[in-house]
Amino acid sequence: MLIGFLRHGPTDWNAERRLQGRTDRPLSETGRAQAARYRLPDAFRSAPVLVSPLDRARQTAALAGCAALEEEPLLIEMDWGDWEGRRLLDLRSQFGTEMKRNEDRGLDFRPPGGESPRDVQVRLQTFFNKLRKRQPVPECCLAVTHKGVIRAALALAWGWNMMGKPPVRLDWTALHMIRLEPDGTIRPDALNVSLIP
Repeated sequence: MLIGFLRHGPTDWNAERRLQGRTDRPLSETGRAQAARYRLPDAFRSAPVLVSPLDRARQTAALAGCAALEEEPLLIEMDWGDWEGRRLLDLRSQFGTEMKRNEDRGLDFRPPGGESPRDVQVRLQTFFNKLRKRQPVPECCLAVTHKGVIRAALALAWGWNMMGKPPVRLDWTALHMIRLEPDGTIRPDALNVSLIP
């Protein structure tokens, strides 16, 4: 099964470089205009569309022309806990070496009161298992979700521990695809597939 991951369009907090996490911010005018320009590849136009319960993801899917959306709580953004609404630049300035040590933990980086990327991967494994049990098993599906979720999914596919830079620089306006095999293993397929003509 081919799974296409699409990040929601931008919000006002994205423009301000704030950590959104579970905070339910709607798309900004720029975000709505961007999502309305998306043109999905043919294979995904009639595929099941699974969407995070947060407004910014649902709005993106609807503006991109997706019909019959299925809300999937497992696709919700990583929980940034006490740091939601803050900017990484400010957190790095405030916490200094303590913040650097936390960020250097890769998959085990954890904001106070929040989730680690490894926690998100556990959620994603449950999501992948649910997909494998669908009857009939779809050839492909679209997951409209968030940056933290997509990074965690691709880290699984790459075998990347989230230390240092990712193996591929990602375009957050593009579609990123992974292949889910019948035995549950995943691997990267096509990344940075442009959706804007």
